[in-house]
Amino acid sequence: MIDKSIIFKIIGSLLFIEALLLLACLFMAIGYQEDDVPAFIITIILTTLTGIVLRYLGRNADNNMSRRDAYLVVTLSWIIFSFFGTLPFIISGYIPSFTDAYFETMSGFTTTGATIIDDVDKLPHGLLFWRSMTQWIGGLGIVFFTTAVLPSFVGGSVKVFAAESTGPISSRLHPRLSTGAKWIWVVYLVLTIGCVLSFMACGMGWFDSINYAMGSTATGGFSTHTDSAEFFRSPAIEYVATFFCFFSGVNFTLMYMAAKHRSIKMMFKSEEFRFYTFVVLAFSLFIMAELMIHNGYDLEKAFRCGIFQVVSFITTTGLFNDDAGKWPHVTWVVLATCMFLGACSGSTSGGFKSIRSMMMLKIMRNEFKQILHPNAVLPIHVDGSNIPYQKRVTLLSFLSVYLLICLFASFAIISAGIDNTNAITITLSSLGNVGPSLGLEIGPTMSWSMLPAWIKWLCSALMLIGRLEIFTILVIFTPAFWRDR
Repeated sequence: MIDKSIIFKIIGSLLFIEALLLLACLFMAIGYQEDDVPAFIITIILTTLTGIVLRYLGRNADNNMSRRDAYLVVTLSWIIFSFFGTLPFIISGYIPSFTDAYFETMSGFTTTGATIIDDVDKLPHGLLFWRSMTQWIGGLGIVFFTTAVLPSFVGGSVKVFAAESTGPISSRLHPRLSTGAKWIWVVYLVLTIGCVLSFMACGMGWFDSINYAMGSTATGGFSTHTDSAEFFRSPAIEYVATFFCFFSGVNFTLMYMAAKHRSIKMMFKSEEFRFYTFVVLAFSLFIMAELMIHNGYDLEKAFRCGIFQVVSFITTTGLFNDDAGKWPHVTWVVLATCMFLGACSGSTSGGFKSIRSMMMLKIMRNEFKQILHPNAVLPIHVDGSNIPYQKRVTLLSFLSVYLLICLFASFAIISAGIDNTNAITITLSSLGNVGPSLGLEIGPTMSWSMLPAWIKWLCSALMLIGRLEIFTILVIFTPAFWRDR
């Protein structure tokens, strides 16, 4: 049976957190004395009042949460958070359409980074900061953030974390989840601050530095300028963004352990990290060669553009420093593969995740061995740990559902009159939380404003499904979820 009171209590608490985040954006708007101040004031009042009402309705709730409650509360949290996140855009009048505003906010919280805004430069500083804030909070998870900051607000933290975490294998830093969450957030903060300081050292202004740092470390990709990283025309900034996006795609637990033991070698002991690094280097070198041969780029520019775009796509950041729509079409296949693969589990990136790809390769290798040795027992090991049979079944189920969703969503988008390449890459981009698409109608440097309204809602749903890794969402729509005791 679903416990409504604990759901009201948690969502009410989360809305208080959102009101505080909006308050920070209000101060930014006041500082610049722009016309978005009233929008933030009204949104904060509405969000706080709703939070008070929900907390009152959940006043008698205890902290015992079932697995069903956890899946439902995580899904509803993201939907409701995004709903209130739309209000500054709508009330200010900069995005008058609720569909567009919800798409933009969901794209932010899920760190997708796709936008319907054709001219980002026209937005006031408060709204720009709110866009960046949404992806930074969503990077590690809305509920996970609250668990780290105010663990008493979230009952059944372990179950909630399981519903929101990414990757097939969960790692724990500490027996107490709240303590582990705090350490992961320390890593996240250090990365973000380091990124801010690095951007400023490269000549970027403090406002742009903070926003691009939040976008890079959250692998979100929202920019304060329509031309994204290309706006600055600075190779140094592009290399800094590449560096921090790459490490934001690494498992945060692994980075914490490597920093704790002061050993970079510990990171290379991880099979997933080695796989991820190999894919980035191999794809970057291939694109570099293509750009030198077919587009006439010099060595440095070809390498910089290649590794920037590969890292941006595989970490699902979505920043751009060049128009990949003008690149050879074979590079689109490589970038689309990056969209699908994603970076490491336990990071801020989306996609299928490198560890799942690596496990799939090992399963396929074992199948070939099984043909030659039918009676052999062939275990699968990742970093020395045996992967049980059930996790292999779950992995294959995940891949099957992932591909089926891609198939049906692509068909739906094609039926709306979008060309095949755009339809497929929009699906991969939404489900993988990447951001840009590849194609002739909607290129990687363009907004998605031309999409029909119902396609934007479909993409918003795909973003949420991809961010919560499919099963967390889809299990809610099964009859057993509501029927079984």
